[in-house]
Amino acid sequence: MGSTLPLYLRIQQHLLEKIRDGEWPPHHQIPPEERLARDFGVSRMTANKAIRDLVQQGYLTRQPGVGTFVTDHKAESSLVEVHNIAAEVAGRGHGHTSQVLSAEALEAGDEVSMRLGVRLGTRVFHTLIIHREDGVPIQLEDRYVNPRHVPHYLETDFTSVTPNEVLVAACPISDVEHVVEAVLVDAATADRLEIRPEQPCLRMIRRTWSGDHLVSYARLLHPGDRYKLRSSLHTG
Repeated sequence: MGSTLPLYLRIQQHLLEKIRDGEWPPHHQIPPEERLARDFGVSRMTANKAIRDLVQQGYLTRQPGVGTFVTDHKAESSLVEVHNIAAEVAGRGHGHTSQVLSAEALEAGDEVSMRLGVRLGTRVFHTLIIHREDGVPIQLEDRYVNPRHVPHYLETDFTSVTPNEVLVAACPISDVEHVVEAVLVDAATADRLEIRPEQPCLRMIRRTWSGDHLVSYARLLHPGDRYKLRSSLHTG
């Protein structure tokens, strides 16, 4: 751990390494503040700040009178809004990268033509992209786009700009449809997501409109132990 880091950040780095390496799994109780302060040669107040910040970031949870525990910290996405995945990852203080597996124009088959609202055989744009958070795959994005509404879609460098950013810039989203289900994937898909084939995944089917135009149809696949979906409703 670098000596130039503030003392509380050194403690945080130590705790995060234990969590991310899997040495401290979800629900594991971490050492108490007194021990951390003694081990790092700092005040208890400094150790408290390190833990408090990680609680606020969602990595740890306190149970009064019991101790502090590792949370089931997963990437999170909204069910009622459409966010840029790169911004979501950055918002968690992590690094986002993309790997483009495919970017091409092709003829719409039965499912795509129905989902995208075009005639069978219509030329559509298709991208297949793996999104990673700190190098770990969290989403396989399989997306189809109507070229009439986003004609320059395939000219994008999707390693630096996400499909969401391109679509929102060309056609601001007015409506979205989400369908979510738990699925198992084939061996090839499991390999791309760096998971075991028997490991369950969450699949979100998303269609987006801009005004009266159905612009995009996407299948978003997430490893179940790395992702969670959230929905909230405010009334009154």
